[in-house]
Amino acid sequence: MPKPKTFYICNECGAESPQWFGRCPNCGTYNSLEEQIAIQSSVDVPTRGGVSSWHKEQNNGKPNAKPAKPRASLTFDQISDRQVTRWESGYGELDRVLGGGVVPGSMVLIGGDPGIGKSTLLLQVSNQLAQRYRILYVSGEESGQQVKLRALRLGVSKPMNVVGNGNGKQAESEENTEESETSATPEVVEAENPEGISADLYVLPETDLEEILREIDSLRPNVAIIDSIQTVFFPALTSAPGSVAQVRECTAALMKVAKHEDITMLIVGHVTKEGAIAGPKVLEHLVDTVLYFEGDRFASHRLLRTVKNRFGATHEIGIFEMVEHGLREVSNPSELFLGNRDDPAPGTAIVVACEGTRPIVVELQALVSPTSYPSPRRAGTGVDYNRLVQILAVLEKRVGIPMSKLDSYVASAGGLSVVEPAVDLGVAIAIVASFRDRIVDPGTVLIGEVGLGGQVRAVSQMELRLKEAAKLGFKRAIVPKGTKFPDLNLEILPVSKVIDAIIAAIPHQTLEDSDFDPDDDE
Repeated sequence: MPKPKTFYICNECGAESPQWFGRCPNCGTYNSLEEQIAIQSSVDVPTRGGVSSWHKEQNNGKPNAKPAKPRASLTFDQISDRQVTRWESGYGELDRVLGGGVVPGSMVLIGGDPGIGKSTLLLQVSNQLAQRYRILYVSGEESGQQVKLRALRLGVSKPMNVVGNGNGKQAESEENTEESETSATPEVVEAENPEGISADLYVLPETDLEEILREIDSLRPNVAIIDSIQTVFFPALTSAPGSVAQVRECTAALMKVAKHEDITMLIVGHVTKEGAIAGPKVLEHLVDTVLYFEGDRFASHRLLRTVKNRFGATHEIGIFEMVEHGLREVSNPSELFLGNRDDPAPGTAIVVACEGTRPIVVELQALVSPTSYPSPRRAGTGVDYNRLVQILAVLEKRVGIPMSKLDSYVASAGGLSVVEPAVDLGVAIAIVASFRDRIVDPGTVLIGEVGLGGQVRAVSQMELRLKEAAKLGFKRAIVPKGTKFPDLNLEILPVSKVIDAIIAAIPHQTLEDSDFDPDDDE
């Protein structure tokens, strides 16, 4: 019997190496290579001679022994063109990022920092979907008792069925619990069903992939939730749970079941300290949709952002708020990220940012003060640091404000990350208003990209942004010159340079007492 071949896989990047190294040759991570045993395939594959020589071998040396015909491939005419019906998840914000709802047979990967609310979101969604469909919630990190305690806190524990493995460890019923007669058969504890609520939510605390697949084959749910993929392991592999090989093979097996049985899979993925989903990058390539659950642990709101979607647009966001009884949808996010317009403060400006197809009105705050150090400080919260430095350089060169002698701090209200170029003009106006200690008209929104020559450039989705501003009651909009504007109840002020935007946003009468000269850029 030949000795099995071994190779080494990096747990961080998934690179393969024929021998062990203390440092991964691909990503440079130390002590990340793990030994794997190569599985010999029983399928006959092409030899070194290439596909043509392999084809001749299969036909006894005769290249055209039989007429060409497809074995498993289909033409487009042979593929059914049935209309895909999306399921409503019960949460409009989740349906938005998924492209309109849950697609049957799709595989969705949800990643996020520990404690951000991934399991909470999926448990609430499971309860909503269980009103119409059969749901299997596979918990690899918590026992059945822990899942039920969290469900009690969220108010979604009734009804719930807990499916065990016959060991008696997963019994969940506080009353009328009966032991299973045979330890080999699954134990199902039926919860009471008051008020006629659907009882099609099943919980399976399990990490063995074979047991999970066996339960899916027996229960045949419409939706299966795996929490999390890093805890699931395939016994045939020698590597530990969470390794590159385990994550890859377990995801591939679940994907095959999802596509073949038309079962929707929602999978939770851990993230690394850099914020990327842990495991091989092929994990994100295998699934249909990749969602990131983001948020500051000191803030109450959470952002669900899509970075890959085969059934809809990318870079869409859904906004939730963490309350006492779980996550609550935020139907109007502009109110969340908009400051108090009745009591405006110097150094603030209102911008309209677009996340995917959703416009969000955000308040930007700036603080400028003389520096006490040879090099001034620049800090940005929720804005791109490189673009902030670029805007400060434009203000010094083209407008004449001595930013090299001033500390500059810029932040977005609520901590929302607004990194698109359309917020450049708002950042510039907020900095100038803070420098002159002036108040920008609270009924004005600013939209535009700032060029290195001091120009204000056009941005995309202008009509969508202006409609959102008009809906929230803004009266004026300072926008780039040369773009088409919809007919709205909004005064449009087109500008071509930053200095023109400053004059329009900060009226002349508020500048007459200062030494600021708009012609300094000449």
